[in-house]
Amino acid sequence: MKAIFISCSQAHFEDARTILNQNGARGYTFWTELGGQGSVNGEPHYGDHTWPQLNSSILSIVEDHLVDRILDKLHKLDESAPKQGLRAFVWNIERTI
Repeated sequence: MKAIFISCSQAHFEDARTILNQNGARGYTFWTELGGQGSVNGEPHYGDHTWPQLNSSILSIVEDHLVDRILDKLHKLDESAPKQGLRAFVWNIERTI
C-alpha cells in the first residue's frame, strides 16, 4: 500500500477529490485551510490581506496499482493551471491495523 499526500490550492481541491473518488481511492483525510508557499512557481497562499488564497491537503492510502493512474491525473490537473499549485507525494505504508 502507498500513501498519497496532495497539497494544492483550494481552487484545485474539489477536482483533486474527484480524481481520488473516480480512480479507486475510497478513503482519505483532508484539511481545507492551510497556508504555504510552493517551492517552484506561483504565489504564496497565506490567507492574509496580501496573499488571501489558501491551500488544502488530502492524504489517501491506496493499493500500489492505483498510484500511477492517480498521479497522472493530478499532474494533468496541475498543468491546467500551474500558477494555482498542486504537488503530490507518495510514501510506502509499512503496516496498518
